Amino acid sequence: MESHALVIGASGGIGEALADALKARGNRVTCLSRSQDGLDITCEDAVSETLGRLEPPFDQIIVATGILSSDRGPEKSLLALSADEMAHLFAVNTIGPALILKHAKRLLPRDRRAVFAALSARVGSIGDNGLGGWYSYRASKAALNQVIRTASIELKRTHKHLICAALHPGTVATEFTRNYPQHKTVPPHEAASNLLTVVDTLTPDDSGQFFDWAGKPVPW
Repeated sequence: MESHALVIGASGGIGEALADALKARGNRVTCLSRSQDGLDITCEDAVSETLGRLEPPFDQIIVATGILSSDRGPEKSLLALSADEMAHLFAVNTIGPALILKHAKRLLPRDRRAVFAALSARVGSIGDNGLGGWYSYRASKAALNQVIRTASIELKRTHKHLICAALHPGTVATEFTRNYPQHKTVPPHEAASNLLTVVDTLTPDDSGQFFDWAGKPVPW
């Protein structure tokens, strides 16, 4: 049976690379994004309508959406906090993927292995936070991790072969990170290859966990 993958955020650097890598493997790939399909993941009506047009099943659903900050950049201190900024990042980084998972449930097969993965970030780890700062981004990704963890428990009751995972892709050379040249980056195609290698190794016992690009668990 031909494997069918769905990539949300396929117009972004990592999303496009993931879609290309999946196609190169011989997978049938459906791509969705805001710029190409008008999918606003923060609007439940848009998510419901768009995903409602898709025919199941999908063996892999990967959410590659996300935002680091607005033009003002990540907050370095409490004094830089903005309610609007925090709400915006939560809408894109947490609520959006949660809505996708809600409406993608019917697309996932119950009788065989399937994967739902969302791109998170190591800075969303509470246990691995030794530097502080970046309040909105950290908090929105930590909340995303909780969504994945909680959903994995519920979905295991109906989808015994499903793997729900949060994935840290590393620092990837995309528009997302261009303002942070001090961080060593990898090209999108390399990041995509790394992530798919990790996905290949996951089993249902790994569902609800958080892994980095090398397959190592990241503390919550």
